[in-house]
Amino acid sequence: MTPWLTVVGIGEDGYTGLGKAARHALLKADQVFGSERQLALLPPCIRATHQLWPKPFSLAPVLEQRGTPVCVLASGDPMFFGVGASLARELPSEELHILPAPSSCSLAAARLGWPLQTTPLVSLVGRPLAALQAQIHPGVRLLVLSNDGESPAAIAELLRERGFGPSRLSVFEHLGGARERRIDGLADGWSLQRAADLNLVAVDCIASHDARCLPLTAGLPDDAYRHDGQLTKRDVRAITLARLAPLPGELLWDVGAGCGSIGIEWLRAHPSCRAIAIEADEGRQAHIAHNRDALGVPNLQLVAGRAPEALDGLTAPDAIFIGGGVTVPGMLQACWQALKPGGRLVANAVTLQSEAALIAFRGEHGGELTRIDVAQAKPLGGFDTWRAALPITLLQVSKPS
Repeated sequence: MTPWLTVVGIGEDGYTGLGKAARHALLKADQVFGSERQLALLPPCIRATHQLWPKPFSLAPVLEQRGTPVCVLASGDPMFFGVGASLARELPSEELHILPAPSSCSLAAARLGWPLQTTPLVSLVGRPLAALQAQIHPGVRLLVLSNDGESPAAIAELLRERGFGPSRLSVFEHLGGARERRIDGLADGWSLQRAADLNLVAVDCIASHDARCLPLTAGLPDDAYRHDGQLTKRDVRAITLARLAPLPGELLWDVGAGCGSIGIEWLRAHPSCRAIAIEADEGRQAHIAHNRDALGVPNLQLVAGRAPEALDGLTAPDAIFIGGGVTVPGMLQACWQALKPGGRLVANAVTLQSEAALIAFRGEHGGELTRIDVAQAKPLGGFDTWRAALPITLLQVSKPS
C-alpha cells in the first residue's frame, strides 16, 4: 500500500531545513495540517490547502481525508511526544510515511554535551508540574519539555521547595532557529518570570543539605505521606508491593486506599504503570490528592465511593490490593470476579474477623498466607525494648489464566 499520509517533522529553521523527501511530499499534498506557527514556516510554492488543527484538538479532519495525499506538520520528531504517535495509534504503518527532524531534546543535548541515553526526558505539555516530582534526585540531569513560557519559573520554584535550590537550569528558546537563545542560572535566585512559549529546560539536579530525597525502592518513609493514621506502614508496604509485583503497563486497583500509599508506590515502579484508588472517606480522598502530586504520580485516578459498589464499570485490573474492608459482604468476591485472568489479588488483615475472611477465601481459591510481625526498639526507662506493631495477615492469590 502506498502511504497517503506523510508526517513531516519541521524545526525552527523551517522549510530550508527539510530534506528532499519532506519537500517533495509537501509539494504533492492536497492538504497540509499543522499549527499556525508551523504553517507559517511554509513558502508560497506549497500550493496545498493549509488546515489549522481544530480546537479542541482532534485527528478527525485528517482521518476524513483517507486515501488522498495529505501532509501533517509536527515539531521536530513526530514520534517523540508528537502527533505522529497519535496518528500511529489510529492508522496501520503501511498508510503512514514519517519523516522526522531533530527533536528539541536532541538539539539541547547536543548544545549541553549530555548523552541522551542517560538523560531522563519529562514532558509537561498538557501535564501537571507534579509529574516532575518523581524525577528529582541528586546528581540526575533532566530535559523538560515546557508547557509554556511560565514553566521555567515554576520548575525553579519546585526545585527550591524540594531543597534543590543549587540546581543549575538552562532554558533553551526556539532551538534550531534564528531566534535561538539560552538562559542559564540557579533555581535559587531564578529571576526570569516568563520565557518564550516554545522552550525546553535542562536541569542539573543538585541537592542542598536539607533536600528531601526519596528512594526508588518500595517502602517510602511513612512521613512522606499526609495521612490520618490510615496508612500501610513502611515495612508492610514494601512486602505488599513485592507481592503485588508491578509490571510495565499494568493496572492496579487500590481498594480502600486510605492515603493512597500502595497505589502511589505501584505507579512509581514504572512510568507506564496505572492505578485507581477507591476511597469513600472525603478527608482521605484529600490526602490521596495531595500525596499523588507531592510524590510525582498525578496520573493516579481517584474514585470517590465505597467498595464493592464503586467498582462497577471500572477497567478490569491486572492486580488488586485490599487494605481494609475484606469483611464487607461481597467485597472479596467482587474483586475476584473483576480481576483479569492471571491477575494477582493481595489483601491484608489485622482483626480476627478479617483474618478469618481471608482464610475462608483461601480455602475456596487457594493462595498463600503470610504473617508479618514487625517490632521496633523503643525506650523503656533507661533501656530499650522491642515494641511490636499489630501483626498483619497477608493473602496473595493469583487468578487462573
